[in-house]
Amino acid sequence: MITEIGITAGHIWHYLDEKQQATLEELTKSIGEKREIILMSLGWLAREGHVNLREAKGVYRVVLSPK
Repeated sequence: MITEIGITAGHIWHYLDEKQQATLEELTKSIGEKREIILMSLGWLAREGHVNLREAKGVYRVVLSPK
């Protein structure tokens, strides 16, 4: 499972590099992975400092951390 989480984290990173930001729903739909795997992958990326989460009116947006 750790390999699947890492691969999905890579897909998320590439998606955000292209689109700049996304909601959890957008990521789940675009990447085509289970919501649970997306969440674990986001946790991994956040822990490593690669993404930031921003909340506005109950909607979380994910953006890449500044380089």
